[in-house]
Amino acid sequence: MIKTQRLEQIPRLPLDGMLDLTYRCNNHCLHCWLWEPQTDEVKRQELTFEEIRQIVDEARQMGCQAWKISGGEPMLRPDFPEIFDYITRKSVHYSLNTNGTLITPEIAKLMTHRGRKMIALYGATAEVHDRVTRNPGSFEAMLRGIEYLNEAGAGYEIQVIPMRANFHQYDQMLTLAQELSPNVRIGSTWLFLSASGSERVNQSIRNQRLSSREVISIDPPDPLRDLDLKRASEITIVNDICSFTKVRDDRLFANCIQNRRDFHIDPYGKMSFCGFIKDPALRYDLKMGSFQESWDLFIPSLADVVHGRQEYQENCGSCELRGDCMICPVYAYLEHGNYSSRVDYLCQIAEESRRYKEEWRLSHLRYYKIGGITIRVSADFPFDENTFDQKFDQFQVFEAGDDLITLHHISSVPDESDLNLGKEIYNQQPWAIYQQKDAYVYMGYTPHIPDKELQLRAIFNQDHTVGTIYNPEKIRKMKGLTSLTGFASDQILIARVLADRQGFYLHASGIIFNGQGLLFIGHSGAGKSTMLKILRGEGEILCDDRMIVRKGEEGFRIHGTWSHGELPDVSPASAPLRGIFYLEQAQENAIIPIDNFQERLSNVLSFIIKPLQTADWWEKIVDTAVLVAAEVPAYHLKFDLSWDIKDLLKQL
Repeated sequence: MIKTQRLEQIPRLPLDGMLDLTYRCNNHCLHCWLWEPQTDEVKRQELTFEEIRQIVDEARQMGCQAWKISGGEPMLRPDFPEIFDYITRKSVHYSLNTNGTLITPEIAKLMTHRGRKMIALYGATAEVHDRVTRNPGSFEAMLRGIEYLNEAGAGYEIQVIPMRANFHQYDQMLTLAQELSPNVRIGSTWLFLSASGSERVNQSIRNQRLSSREVISIDPPDPLRDLDLKRASEITIVNDICSFTKVRDDRLFANCIQNRRDFHIDPYGKMSFCGFIKDPALRYDLKMGSFQESWDLFIPSLADVVHGRQEYQENCGSCELRGDCMICPVYAYLEHGNYSSRVDYLCQIAEESRRYKEEWRLSHLRYYKIGGITIRVSADFPFDENTFDQKFDQFQVFEAGDDLITLHHISSVPDESDLNLGKEIYNQQPWAIYQQKDAYVYMGYTPHIPDKELQLRAIFNQDHTVGTIYNPEKIRKMKGLTSLTGFASDQILIARVLADRQGFYLHASGIIFNGQGLLFIGHSGAGKSTMLKILRGEGEILCDDRMIVRKGEEGFRIHGTWSHGELPDVSPASAPLRGIFYLEQAQENAIIPIDNFQERLSNVLSFIIKPLQTADWWEKIVDTAVLVAAEVPAYHLKFDLSWDIKDLLKQL
């Protein structure tokens, strides 16, 4: 039964265990159809309390820190309180699945042990709930159990279980769940079949399955998750339980076992790597051996047991919907009795998932590129052609570049009390900034709108490449937004991230003139826009008020921005930085080199635009400014508003 050759050992720390205390269920609902007969002999084969204690102790010695306790209904065991108390006292964390009907004041007191408790809800009324469970009085018994939990002060989640019999009450179920608990989750939106092989049972389950469109409406996929995973690695998410790397051969569980840290033990002491594994050949009998032998030898050996062969490769293994599908070989086994077959129902859900993600990306996702950085902007509300100002149009691209910043807008604003603000590091109207261990929290008010209900909230990771921005409803309804962040200006963010890329924002205008980048620097009214008007037609105008300077492989380059002033002309183009010109209106035209290094450095630093968060920003900016002052020619440019200045620039 066990291969004696030790395979590559699965990492021991930390392990997560799943323990099914019983396959019996007092709510004879579809989710608890048995794959084995419930005879008295089978019940007598269930693990004893002493056997459970021994398994828990062995698992803990091997590094198990968390347990998931489930069934059937685990509280059907008369010794459940003793089992639960023993497991939870020896765990860092635990979760418990129950229908709540057997909770007593004694059990409720035990459930104050810190952990996750999930109570299943099958209907918004007793009529529907009890019809699903086929157990009259189960709805009232569940509510009574919740009362006991409330009296004991034990927190819990309500898990809404959708299926055909209760789907007409789905919204009401959500409302009831939210009334019962602030913590609500949605259970599995599709039903897998029974391993019993009973056609009668399985047909009953099929009849309760929701349509693919209903499944996606309840539990839509996360398109951003797919984009991030695709970018981070070659991992393809298959379902909520398993993640597989691209399979290099036909061993269906090889990658799953190699990457897995959790295990499952059924009520009879049979252990495997997944709770959906019902094949006896893939389960280890702990009554006949040790936990360590099962984990170190038996489970790794299963990587070579199940092969997909030709059937798998011709179907799921080569399907273009693979990345959108919840299929797993264990589901195929439950559906057809073998691991290689496709599950048509999941194919339909995959197709609907693909359609949903494609439509979502068209209406909820934009890419823009500035200064060599791609900004991915997404939201949980749809964009349209009028959401952002037209100035962004030239900067829009259609895929992520190598250097990516992600911004996700959420259509709600959390209370300040809901945020772990951390240490305040900046406070100057309209912003306050707090630093956490690895993140920054921005708190502020929308500019020009003296409505304190329009508070802005934003959370960025440590290097400001990932941001979550919370939007008041009035802001979301505005058209022609002049910033992608929703802040007064995107410079607040971009200036921050440029510091990590040997770059900065300058208060300057810029143009590509004879293939070279020229910067014209000056305060408001110095002539930055005027200079570009004079040079219009001689090159490509990049921007008349804000420019980006960034070091590239062959020296410094200037990049256009969308932060324009008087002239609406903007461009995302870039060019090698040929010279920096400090503007001075005069009676004659002259270009005078600045030879003094300290003057060049001081001038650059004077016109750099600062972000909000400046803890380590200034040191990085000074280092880059020193390089600019050393490498890029700088000049005083005196001009008399005549067009003769063009000839001097051409000569230069």
